[in-house]
Amino acid sequence: MSVETRIASALAGRYRLGRELGSGGMATVYQAHDERHDRPVAIKVLHAEVAASVGVERFLAEIRTTAKLAHPNILPLFDSGTDGGILYYVMPLVIGESLRGRLDRDRRIDTAEALRITGEVADALAYAHANGIIHRDIKPENILLSGGGEQGSAGVSGETLPTHALVSDFGIARATNRRGSERITSAGLSVGTPAYMSPEQAAADPHIDGRCDQYSLACVLFEMLAGEAPFSGPSVDAILVRRFTRPPPRVSSRRPDIAPHVDGAIFTAMARDPNERFASMERFVDALSPPSQPWGAGFADASVAVLPFVNMSTNPEDAYFGDGMAEEIINALAQVPGLRVAARTSAFAFKGKAQDLRAVGEMLNVSTVLEGSVRRAGDRVRITAQLIGVTDGYHLWSDRFDRELTDIFAIQDEIATAIASRLAVALREGQVFSLIKPSTTNVDAYELYLKARSLMKERGPALLVAIDLFERAVALDPTFASALAYLAHALILSSFWGMSPPDRVTARAKWAAAASLEHHPKLVAAHTACALVATCIDFDVDRATDAWNHALAIDPGDAEARVYRASFDLCYTRGAFDEAIAEMRTVIERDPLSAIAHAQLSVVLSFAGRNEDARAEARQAREIDPKAFFGAWSEVNALAFGGDARAVLDLAPRLLPQFGRHPWLLMALTAAYDAIDLVDHAKAVLQEMIARSQTEYVQPSVLAVAAEHARRHDDALAFLRRAVEIRDPVLSAFALHSQPMAKLRRTPEFADIIAALGTGATSALLNS
Repeated sequence: MSVETRIASALAGRYRLGRELGSGGMATVYQAHDERHDRPVAIKVLHAEVAASVGVERFLAEIRTTAKLAHPNILPLFDSGTDGGILYYVMPLVIGESLRGRLDRDRRIDTAEALRITGEVADALAYAHANGIIHRDIKPENILLSGGGEQGSAGVSGETLPTHALVSDFGIARATNRRGSERITSAGLSVGTPAYMSPEQAAADPHIDGRCDQYSLACVLFEMLAGEAPFSGPSVDAILVRRFTRPPPRVSSRRPDIAPHVDGAIFTAMARDPNERFASMERFVDALSPPSQPWGAGFADASVAVLPFVNMSTNPEDAYFGDGMAEEIINALAQVPGLRVAARTSAFAFKGKAQDLRAVGEMLNVSTVLEGSVRRAGDRVRITAQLIGVTDGYHLWSDRFDRELTDIFAIQDEIATAIASRLAVALREGQVFSLIKPSTTNVDAYELYLKARSLMKERGPALLVAIDLFERAVALDPTFASALAYLAHALILSSFWGMSPPDRVTARAKWAAAASLEHHPKLVAAHTACALVATCIDFDVDRATDAWNHALAIDPGDAEARVYRASFDLCYTRGAFDEAIAEMRTVIERDPLSAIAHAQLSVVLSFAGRNEDARAEARQAREIDPKAFFGAWSEVNALAFGGDARAVLDLAPRLLPQFGRHPWLLMALTAAYDAIDLVDHAKAVLQEMIARSQTEYVQPSVLAVAAEHARRHDDALAFLRRAVEIRDPVLSAFALHSQPMAKLRRTPEFADIIAALGTGATSALLNS
């Protein structure tokens, strides 16, 4: 009995088998007629060897899962079944063709249409990923173009032009690889198609996620634009070897007319390491869209990213000098009308990495990149700098400076002025003026300041080292306004993050903020320091708001001030979550590689109860800077107080050794244990924290949260009273709206205890 006869016999009474429409490595597709509903359908029948490897129960279980998907760009499943060893499923007969048929006929597809098809497929995949389903085999054969075209494979026929993309075969790849690492080698098959398979799939990684579909879709888009797949070879092994040993090709190398942002998005989505791809399908699609200019600017041609200058000295400590050189030039160029400058944190994300300058330009949306090097020898310094166009690699300007170290600010000014002039930007009606206005003439103080600034981004214990360096800088130059301002920042943040008790920082922070403002009344960092004093030390909401407003009136584009204001003023104090989130996203649009901005946005999202979004931003922060405590805390916070206790129990123990068993991480552990009724475990963690508080400072606010989750309510209230008594700065964030203190905030005693802070800090709570 032939295979077709066996299939027809198995389906008799339900479906009338018609002609074969196509056959692939795993299944054959037949046109058929649904007798019960009187409609044409397509039936996909697994090959016998595949069916034997999959098994009936596993196949039907996976089909039932994927049959629940309902999306306009997903080909629905009508039916499935098994009979005499035959495994099949039934789907609509699409009038149109497969994308493979279209590519076989036309080879390339118009860019606009290729992006439209990609967007529709990505929308379907994002929906599936949100429902916990990964496709695992995205390829042109599994993308159907309904509405016409010549006859194609996979149950497609018709004559008109394609209009609508449909993703098919959601069940088949999942069913054939349910256990992740299994591959059907006995049948000579593998899950996924080599030309489109992600490296982690080819390596049989059991922990793949939706980014494997992103990789495959990028490969499909590459082929639509270039007319050939990104990787090819004479055999499956040859293709996979090239995928693992060579960087992904640029589609622009085969289609020079492709827009840089499209070229860059495809390149990122095809990264070998999934952590280097976009965090989601939505972000991939966003990157394929024409880039918008931040804050209404439109200076695509007059734009520059200043990378950290490479340290060529024998002393590794001199690396801070190169960083400072780049930072001062960034600050100077930011003053130039008509010139868009990539944010410092995003530009500095490329420090120490061998990057293709074109990729840097695409990621930061700039047309030029300034790179350079610094070599010090005694009191002499040699600085080289070159301005490079990212599209063609041409050097637009370069120079070398051999000077005395005391001339460093003059060199910075020369470089900044030369770049601004070379980019043909108007400098106050053509007049060249000094862009660099050094806040100190003491080079030693300047170097200490640079080292301290580099440590502040990590938060946690690094803040204590930064404080020491800032104080040494101020001792060398008491009028150094920037060092004074950031000394105040570091002191307040060290107490906020539990590194120092308030009584050790309050007086110094107030003095440093006031002195900074006295020496430089128009310094944004001085006004943000005053705002932090008002918020975290004095709990004076109105005075803090005035200080934030003064800071942003001086420079509305200052990313640091905007992030601080969005978190401390809009979110922590006022509970204006939507406004805070919008502000954060505006900052990140301009500064996409700022780990602090992503971590802070994660915390704000968690305040708003948007836990999935909070987790995504936290992961982004940790990917950008895995060493920073802030990023680690933002992810633990999003999990512990966002309903995923089990994930906390997996993540937190791995972070504790890295960050010295930070009490905030231990606090999150108590919340996780409480959520799954492991109260004894929560009490044990609390005991560790209390024992530590006998010999070192542990914030009473953090102890209060931990005690409440350990179900020791009286102890929690006692710790909360102590926190109010010492005016623990973290209460400015925890008291009114945070998730960590939510359980304690619901107790009847909470409002009366917090009211003792006074000065309007608790009005929102008391009036709610």
